Amino acid sequence: MTNKNQSKLAKIASLCKRRGFVFPGSEIYGGLANTFDYGPLGVELLRNIKAHWWQTFVRRRADIFGLDGGIILNARVWEASGHTTGFIDVIVECKKCHKRFRVDHLPQGAKECPECGGEFTRPRKFNTMFKTFIGPVENEASVAYLRPETAQAIFINFQNVVNVFRPRLPFGIAQIGKAFRNEITLGKFIFRTLEFEQMEIEYFIRQEEWKEHFEEWKRLMEGWIVGLGAKQDLLRWRAHTKEELSHYSKRTEDLEFNFDGEFKELYGLAYRTDFDLSNHSRYSGKDLRYQDPVTGEKFFPHVVEPSFGVNRTLLAILFSAYEEEEERVVLRLKPQIAPYKVAVFPLLANKEELVQKARALYDQLKLKFMTAWDSIGNIGKRYRRQDEIGTPWCVTVDFQTLEDDTVTVRDRDTMKQERIAIEELEAYFGEKLE
Repeated sequence: MTNKNQSKLAKIASLCKRRGFVFPGSEIYGGLANTFDYGPLGVELLRNIKAHWWQTFVRRRADIFGLDGGIILNARVWEASGHTTGFIDVIVECKKCHKRFRVDHLPQGAKECPECGGEFTRPRKFNTMFKTFIGPVENEASVAYLRPETAQAIFINFQNVVNVFRPRLPFGIAQIGKAFRNEITLGKFIFRTLEFEQMEIEYFIRQEEWKEHFEEWKRLMEGWIVGLGAKQDLLRWRAHTKEELSHYSKRTEDLEFNFDGEFKELYGLAYRTDFDLSNHSRYSGKDLRYQDPVTGEKFFPHVVEPSFGVNRTLLAILFSAYEEEEERVVLRLKPQIAPYKVAVFPLLANKEELVQKARALYDQLKLKFMTAWDSIGNIGKRYRRQDEIGTPWCVTVDFQTLEDDTVTVRDRDTMKQERIAIEELEAYFGEKLE
């Protein structure tokens, strides 16, 4: 069983490493701080989360269009967006241990390093974008940046989408993709990392309608993550103060999640006004105004931006799903996003007829569902392994199966078992997953 003195986050991090969800980045070379690799189960969970988001907010809606923008964009994009001058953190460095900290992540007026008690240097500004160069010559003409957010690719493709698809306001453009930030204050497992994935929508609206759309997106964002398994009582909305607002935002609220007694940002919802389109129009010299197809009026639409963190979604879901019971640890993941939907066991691994029958069933089910095979140890230990990784159902092929083609199906949450005919299994699991 787990160490009861560990924090819940530490227990989840341990489970993720032990069971193949998340591995430390570059581990065989001593690691690279705050980088992580997603193992076989982690990548399945991530893909399921992203697929569910895409299905909910793109495929099921006629007013939102998908996009996959580039990670490296023309450097002028970041000038127009304000990132080269506005994407700044104020940092201090400890003169003793040389660790660096964001001033806004320290207690107000802090003078000493929280790690060693050393004296801080004077605060200085630091741009958190990752800088690189295109081509063999490293000079100002070849400067480029890894994108710190996915939004700008949407804004610079706004006119392309309008020209091709002729959408009426309000409408949105959505994408899922990696972003990169040279963070100073890191930690909290996968909560804050150098590279991360975002699911973002830029929702284009008329200025006078922004408040109603803002409130509607608050409802949709919270409803989606709760529907995915996050516990409602661990969520809250927090409005940014005037001092916190980004340079492009008139109003921003964070949906925060309570990790081990501390609320941290899970998602952000920002009213970006017409800052981005008007700036890109001015910097590029291209007319990015929207033309009303009825009145012929031309104007820059305003934007409400719901931004979802993929990795933080995964962490919040694991945090909500993780439970310790007297005899087991269980991840109560929603079946729709669980890495494995079904696990298939032969009752005894040394009985060839059971193994062959179970293997044939495994081969059949894996064509329809993500299915695990497990024949190591006794049945009780196999159940515990599958409980710990969140597999909703386990199927055991036993001696009765050889007689009547029925199997034992065991439910993860209730631990109840029932006999079901093999020919009915696909329909049985399919109905539960709808």
